[in-house]
Amino acid sequence: MDVSDVTPQLEQLDVDLDTLQEVLQPLLGDVGDVSSKMPLLDKAKLYVLVCYAIESLIFSSLRLNGVDAKQHPVFTELTRVRQYLEKIQKIESPPAERESGVNTEVAARFIRNDLADNKDIKNKLTELIAKEKAKAEAKAAEAKAAAATAEKKRPAEDSTAGVRSEAGDKLPKRPKLDGSKKKK
Repeated sequence: MDVSDVTPQLEQLDVDLDTLQEVLQPLLGDVGDVSSKMPLLDKAKLYVLVCYAIESLIFSSLRLNGVDAKQHPVFTELTRVRQYLEKIQKIESPPAERESGVNTEVAARFIRNDLADNKDIKNKLTELIAKEKAKAEAKAAEAKAAAATAEKKRPAEDSTAGVRSEAGDKLPKRPKLDGSKKKK
C-alpha cells in the first residue's frame, strides 16, 4: 500500500477523533456534574453506560495483549454491569397490558339475579347466553377438528415412498375385501 493512499483515511480519522473528543468532553470531566442535572433513571443509565464503556475497553485491551480475558475478573464485572443494563431496560419498557379476566359466566349470573324481576330481559339474556355457548362450542369443535386433521398422518404413505422408488414403483396388489366376510 502506498503512503499517498493512506493519507485521506488518516485525515478522516483525525476529524473523527476531534468530533469524538468534543462529544465526550462532558464525560471526560466530572461525571457527577453532568449527572446532577439529570432525572434519576437517566442518571442510573449514564453511570451504568460509562462503567460498561470502561469495562469494555479494559476487556478489549486485555484481549489485544493476548490475555485470556474471559478468565480475568474484568469479565465478571462486565457481566454484572450488563445485568444492570438489562434491569434498566426492563424498567424503561412498560409492562405488558393484562388481558381482561372477566368471567362471563359469573357476570351473567350477577345480571340474571339482578334482573330476576323483569322476565322479558331475563328471557333475552338466557337466549343470548345460549347462543354464546353454542358459538363457543362450535368454535372449540372446529379447533379440535383442525387439530385432528393436522395430526392425522398415514404412516403407511411415508414408509412406502422409499420402497416405491427402489422397486420401480411396483407394489404388490392387495386383495379386494368384500363386505360379506366378517373377521373373528
